[in-house]
Amino acid sequence: MRAQHVVRVTPSTVEWGYFAADAKPVLTVKSGEVVTMDTICAIPELELMGAAIDDPIRELKQISAVVKDKGPGPHVLTGPVAIEGAMPGDVLEVEILEVRLRSPYGWMMIEPGYGALPEEFPYLRARLVPLDDQNKVAEFAPGIRIPVRPFFGNLGVAPPTGRLDSAPPAYNAGNMDNKWLVAGTKLYISVQVPGALFAVGDGHAAQGDGEVCLTAIETNLTGVFRFTVRKNMKLRWPRAETPTQFITMGFHENLDEAARRATKEMIDYLTTERGLSRDDAYMLTSAAVDLHVTQVVDGVKGVHAMLPKAIFATAR
Repeated sequence: MRAQHVVRVTPSTVEWGYFAADAKPVLTVKSGEVVTMDTICAIPELELMGAAIDDPIRELKQISAVVKDKGPGPHVLTGPVAIEGAMPGDVLEVEILEVRLRSPYGWMMIEPGYGALPEEFPYLRARLVPLDDQNKVAEFAPGIRIPVRPFFGNLGVAPPTGRLDSAPPAYNAGNMDNKWLVAGTKLYISVQVPGALFAVGDGHAAQGDGEVCLTAIETNLTGVFRFTVRKNMKLRWPRAETPTQFITMGFHENLDEAARRATKEMIDYLTTERGLSRDDAYMLTSAAVDLHVTQVVDGVKGVHAMLPKAIFATAR
């Protein structure tokens, strides 16, 4: 897909650790236009870990030296991009057209106090993982090859006021770490400020549901997105769809409550978009929907509900 606009990674085109309502857009586009956005990972130790110096490492060095407004989150987000006509209460449709590797490596980390088992791994460990773009695999270890399915862990819009930490997922989407948001999917986010102010980062080459050690195979990515303002939709929480699945999401510090929220969002979808009664929607969710643990490491945990489109006689 040929993009109409390109956003590179520079000190003037990133937000480090936050989404901000008052951020100045790095680009303004019309609804329906396509934008290519480069991203980087914010880990300065890559050279010490053995990574060859490439454009993303040079970009991070420059940004680290120049950008002083950082945090509280760890993510370097590219953006924000404003979309003309997007107003609070609208929905921003983010169609993920392409996701490409920028580097031949990824990295993983165990960090004290984080992950699903912090008491069992109370130390720092980091490692590089070579990425074979031609064969679409990560060479985790001799004899262990992981399929590469690149996606962005963090995609979101600005909050209505102030700033939001980039680390926990929320109503603005953000750090969902949802491995299904690969090329060919669509993400729907409730707009909170004029222009929406979309930003993206936290590239992943591969990840399991749960992201249990704290990280996926983190890497530098380029994404190609089509942004469309949807005046005919109303959402409270992010939703997504793949060619074969419809996805609702729930976020909460308590995993049970996150599951409840994802389930309630699916019931709302089935009643408002498919015309089912709440009773039938609840029962259909029990019969056909799978709940997946998205991640358990961001403080605010995530659960996503997946509904196969094939059960419906007509597409919608």
